[in-house]
Amino acid sequence: MILDPFVLALLAGVGFVAGFVDAVAGGGGMVAVPVLLSVGLPPVSALATNKLQSVIGTCVAAFTFWRRGFVVLRQLLPAILVTFAGSLVGALSVKQIDTSALSVMVPIALIAIACYFLFAPNLSDADRAARLPFRLGVPLLGFGVGFYDGIFGPGTGSFFTVAFVTLFGLGLTRAAGHTKMLNLTSNLAALAIFIPAGDVVWPVAAVMATGQILGGFVGAHSSIRYGARLIRPLVVVVSILLAIRLLFFG
Repeated sequence: MILDPFVLALLAGVGFVAGFVDAVAGGGGMVAVPVLLSVGLPPVSALATNKLQSVIGTCVAAFTFWRRGFVVLRQLLPAILVTFAGSLVGALSVKQIDTSALSVMVPIALIAIACYFLFAPNLSDADRAARLPFRLGVPLLGFGVGFYDGIFGPGTGSFFTVAFVTLFGLGLTRAAGHTKMLNLTSNLAALAIFIPAGDVVWPVAAVMATGQILGGFVGAHSSIRYGARLIRPLVVVVSILLAIRLLFFG
């Protein structure tokens, strides 16, 4: 595949937008994957290349949230390990599991998440009382959503964020930071399969990663600065757009 300078510039720009969206609300793949397919990548290569370039931006965003004190790695380490295992098991099981029902169930869940973030009156950056214990509940969440990410994927960030808010009482900015950590972990597990299989198109991933680095940095700092005022509407928009894409263009 030959890429001219215009296409390379486009891919870098797409990487920036995807990185920004991923850092704030998740769902950057909704931006990146269609573009990768449009420039001629086969579906598996598009997915693998998207995973690699998105890992770069997500890593920048996760580091920014951690450095600013919104994530305590020591508390999250068990969930990180279990999320990696869940995503790896999901990716290895994808050929043995019928995922057709997910194409209907996931959009319904995403619309429900959008409605919750749109209409819930008390969503803010303030922490609230948790409904489940963090130490035991978050690893279970990580394995379940990580497994889903391994076998299907769309909406992973939205599912993590709504769970951290509703089940574990985190404010939206802290929820976004924790989401980035676990989303990064599940993506790394997928890459552990994609890279040895030779599915990643490295030149494309490298170009998009340049945009992802900036997009992840700007997105994370914007989330920290504006908090719920930015995260809440963007989660709603991303969830609805993902649902529409899965229902009508999946």
